[in-house]
Amino acid sequence: MKNSEICIRDPFVLTENGKYYLYGTRSANFGQGTGGFDVYTGTDLENWSEPKQIFDSSLYQMNNSANWAPEVHKYNGRYYLLATFEQPNGRRGTYSLVADTPDGNFCPCSDGPLTPEDWWSLDGTLYVNKQGIPFLVFCHEHVQIMDGTICYVRLNSELSSAVGDPILLFRGSDAKGAKKEKNGRYVTDGPFMFRGENDRLYMIWSTIADGQYAQCIAVSDNGDIDGNWIQLEPVFTKDGGHGMVFRDFDGELRLTLHCPNCQPLERPVFFSLTDTGCTLNIK
Repeated sequence: MKNSEICIRDPFVLTENGKYYLYGTRSANFGQGTGGFDVYTGTDLENWSEPKQIFDSSLYQMNNSANWAPEVHKYNGRYYLLATFEQPNGRRGTYSLVADTPDGNFCPCSDGPLTPEDWWSLDGTLYVNKQGIPFLVFCHEHVQIMDGTICYVRLNSELSSAVGDPILLFRGSDAKGAKKEKNGRYVTDGPFMFRGENDRLYMIWSTIADGQYAQCIAVSDNGDIDGNWIQLEPVFTKDGGHGMVFRDFDGELRLTLHCPNCQPLERPVFFSLTDTGCTLNIK
């Protein structure tokens, strides 16, 4: 399959075993009640296998609504999938799943959400600091608090539960060019952490900026998650976002995101990036 044939949102790439593993939200019905997640494998970021199902959410009563934003991270020799599901109370949260291989089958790891049960939360990503401590970085949704936020919470070593309370990093209204939606809300979507040149810690995340879905960048002023987060100019403002950054097998820095932000036209797109030591730019 070509990128133009893969209809997913929120693309995420894991490089492992000489392959690229591409995950994402099934686009149908905006990822609601779609039955789980798939992986596509390839070696050149252009040609991919047919999708292989890696998690069947209907087997675990997790197919009620949201099946969103799967990310697969290798941690302590196992593969952990972080994704957004509807909680039993009807609100959304990030759960962890686990498998022995990057192509599944995954099964639940956390007993309930890693995010607070009384919050509407989504799009959790893993960050491990230099001391090896894991954290979940996630969005507290604008549907609940109007001005969406990005927060973090420490995880236990099994990535099965949170330790302590979430800590606020910044708000959607902090973005360069941030625009309210028509309902007066500021969006926060899809955080992803990346360690760049000069040991700078970046976060890419998405919002509505200048009227378009945009891929934003923030940088920590102390090089760690607990710093002050400075908003930089967005890296992409042409109706695409919820991306992540990785290095390809040639060592080149890459950004993938979905574009356009319109169901069912979403496709994974790939860009080469330049790390200037101050920010990330598309070449």
